[in-house]
Amino acid sequence: MIPVPGFEGRRIAVFGLGRSGLTAARALKAGGARPVLWDDSVSSRMQAEAEGFAVEDLTVADWSGFAALVLSPGAPLTHPEPHWTVGKAREAGIEIVGDIELFARAVAAVPEAERPKIVAITGTNGKSTTTALIGWVLKQAGMTVHVGGNIGIGVLALPAPTPASIYVIEVSSYQLDLTTTFAPDVAILTNLSPDHLDRHGGMEGYVAAKARIFRAHEEGKVALVGIDDPWGKQIHQSLPQQGWSTSILTNIAVIGGTSRLFGLPVARVEERGEARAKAFRDGRFISMEALPGDVTADGLHLVNLDAARSLPGRHNAQNAAFAYAAARAVGVSHEAAAEGLLSFPGLAHRMEHVATLGRVRFINDSKATNADAARQALSSYQRSYWIAGGRAKAGGIDDLEDLFPRVAEAFLIGEAAGPFAARLGDTPHRISGDMATAVKAAAEAAAATGRDEVVLLSPAAASFDQYPDFEARGEAFRAAVLALGATPASAP
Repeated sequence: MIPVPGFEGRRIAVFGLGRSGLTAARALKAGGARPVLWDDSVSSRMQAEAEGFAVEDLTVADWSGFAALVLSPGAPLTHPEPHWTVGKAREAGIEIVGDIELFARAVAAVPEAERPKIVAITGTNGKSTTTALIGWVLKQAGMTVHVGGNIGIGVLALPAPTPASIYVIEVSSYQLDLTTTFAPDVAILTNLSPDHLDRHGGMEGYVAAKARIFRAHEEGKVALVGIDDPWGKQIHQSLPQQGWSTSILTNIAVIGGTSRLFGLPVARVEERGEARAKAFRDGRFISMEALPGDVTADGLHLVNLDAARSLPGRHNAQNAAFAYAAARAVGVSHEAAAEGLLSFPGLAHRMEHVATLGRVRFINDSKATNADAARQALSSYQRSYWIAGGRAKAGGIDDLEDLFPRVAEAFLIGEAAGPFAARLGDTPHRISGDMATAVKAAAEAAAATGRDEVVLLSPAAASFDQYPDFEARGEAFRAAVLALGATPASAP
C-alpha cells in the first residue's frame, strides 16, 4: 500500500467503494487522514464498516468539514450530469480528486533523490497491452517494477515507493479527469477514437481528458504520442505550445506511418553522426515507425518482431514501439529492450491464443469492446471465423466494412446480434445468441474446411448485456473452447 500524506487529521469524503474507492480510503488512513465513506450499495457500506472505517450518509453530511472529495472514477464528474457529490463538493469549495491524483501526491512527497519513476499509459485501444508489455520488458531487464492502475491492481494498493523502483500504470480518461498534478516521467498516449462520449460530453471532452496525461509535464520528461489519428496529431502539435523548450521536443516520440522502412542497422548507428548516435545511446528519439514485424526509430531498424508470437499485427508493432521507447527512456539498454519484446507472453483477453483443435486456432480478443479495437484483430488474419456482438457502442461495426471480405463467417451474440447481422449484409453470418453456441458452430465451420483456420472472438461491443466485464466474457469463450476438447495453448 502507498500511504497518502498531506491530509493528516483531516476529514476526507470518499464516495464509491469499489476497488479504487476502498483502496484510496485505506491509503488515506495510512497517511493519517480521517476518511469518511459512502456508497449507494448497502453491501459496500457494510464491508467498509467491517474494516473499521467511518461510514456516514454524505447526502446529509456537513461538507464544510471536509478537506477534499475522493470520487470513484465510475461516478460522473461532468456528463451526462455531475454526480450529486460533485455539486456538494463545489458548494463547499473543496477539491475533487481521484486515486491517480492521490498517488501522484504520495510520490511527489518522497525526497527527489529517492523518488521512483512513473511510466503512465492511456489511449482508447492498446493501453493494457502496452502497459503489460512495458512492465514485462523492465522486469526482464532486472528492474524493480510495479504494474497496476486501471489494469490489475489499483494504483494505491501497489507497494510503497522505494529508490530505483518504477511504477508502470494504465490510466483511464475517467481517472485523468480527476488529476491536477500527475506528472509521469514517461507519458504515453497510444491512440484515440470515439469512446465513452456520454461521460465526456462528446469527442472534444474525451480528447481533453486524455490530454491531461501531459498537463503537468516538466522539462526532462518524455512524451510518446501516437499520431495515426487526427486527435493524436492535434495533441502532439499542441505540446510545444504549452511552454516546452525546443530541447524537449527531441523527447517526443511519434508513433505512426504507413510504409515499411527497414532503416539502418543499429550496429551502424555511428554512420548517422555523433549527435544521433548519442541520442540513440541515451534512449531519445524524435520519431518511430511501427509496422507489422518491424520497429524503426529515426532511420534505425530497432527490432524485428517476427519471432514475437504474442505481438502479431501492425497494432502490436505499435505497442512494441511504445514499450521500446519507454524502456530506453528509463535506462534499459537496446539489447535488453529488444529481448524483452521478443519474450513477452501476451496479455489475457487481447489477441490471446487460448487453444487449438485440429487445424483450428482459437483467439480470445474479448478486450476488443469497440470497432476500432476489433479492427486490429481482424486485420491480423487473412480470414477468420468471427464471433462478435454484445452491447453495441455508437456506430456499431460500420467502420469495419472494409474488413468484411476477411470474414469467412460471423457468429453473432448478445444484444447487437440483430443490428450486426443487418450491417454484415451479404457477408456470411448467423445469429448464435450465446457464447457456447457461437463457439461450437464456429469451430465446426472452421474444421469443415480442412485448412488452417482461426476462430476469433473480437466482439466489437461491450460485454454488459451478458457478462459483468470483458474478462468474464473471455473466460466464457475459453471454457467453451476447452469443452470441445481443444488443447490449451502453451506459453510462447
